[in-house]
Amino acid sequence: MQLVLNRPLDMHVHLRQEEMLQNVTPFTAQQFAGAVCMPNTLPPVDSVERYDAYVAKIKAAAAPYEFDPYVPLFFHEGLTREELAPARERLFGVKLYPAGVTTNSEAGVAEMSKIEPVLDVLQDLDLPLLVHGETNGYSHDREREFMSVYDHFARTFPKLRITMEHITTVEAAEFLEKHDNVFATATLHHLLYTMDDMLGGPFNPFLFCKPIIKSPKDREAIQSLVIQGHPKLMFGSDSAPHTEVMKRTEGAAGCFTSPVLLPGLAQFFEDHDILDQLQSFVSDRALEIYGVNPPERSVVLERKEWTVPPRYGSVVPVNAGETMRWAVVDPEVESA
Repeated sequence: MQLVLNRPLDMHVHLRQEEMLQNVTPFTAQQFAGAVCMPNTLPPVDSVERYDAYVAKIKAAAAPYEFDPYVPLFFHEGLTREELAPARERLFGVKLYPAGVTTNSEAGVAEMSKIEPVLDVLQDLDLPLLVHGETNGYSHDREREFMSVYDHFARTFPKLRITMEHITTVEAAEFLEKHDNVFATATLHHLLYTMDDMLGGPFNPFLFCKPIIKSPKDREAIQSLVIQGHPKLMFGSDSAPHTEVMKRTEGAAGCFTSPVLLPGLAQFFEDHDILDQLQSFVSDRALEIYGVNPPERSVVLERKEWTVPPRYGSVVPVNAGETMRWAVVDPEVESA
């Protein structure tokens, strides 16, 4: 049995930089025609010049696959119309990180009240705003506490497209209905796991991420959006690689899921008898919401078992050692 997906997209992935970029990008480029690649590198991708350089590096690392990287600029208060307007046609959007909430976000926004002039520019230029929506409060409540910020942004800038990235809570799921200009992405690991999977037995550092995995009730809310085929919810993996050493010794936040994304999603959708909806979740909605035009690629999955390796180089995947029911048919390998 085979499943063919037309122009699948990962609307939120971390490819990092240098050696890590070279090692992990092929997993994304094999499975997706395009991806929204996060700008929280060191230094951050916070200017048009750095954007052009980073896009070129990703394309080189993705070869020989046809693959379009969509890189949002790292939000800062110094972004101006004079810089953004001339590059509007090639820019994807702008990514807002509250300062210090996640990996390499120290240069993010410290005071939300000071950024409205930039949001006004984004609205005028029709540049989407992608948001890591967490406060610096108690870990389990950080996303819930940020909902008032989303509400203020959506009301104040009604023509600004706002994407709540990697939503994890009941409140975020319900908020999706509140404003016409608010959209969201959901990850594979937040669909599958709860905090008990990370902390209920021996601590599993490879499931530690930000926003953290939540309760069964929260997971059910996100699953329900996916199962019902909510038109404002897109797939975004938030695959975020760190070396095994960093995960085990420094508690680095991020789940590396890139090698198993489409197989894992196919398995989830099959389990819920909605395989016919996978195309919409991983492509059609994002194409409509963002108007991107990725390469015309078909990605083929075959229903056959395979075992996820214990590690890929220095990085341990979330599903290490597990048996998957679906596998990607790699045209580059098949034609070799």
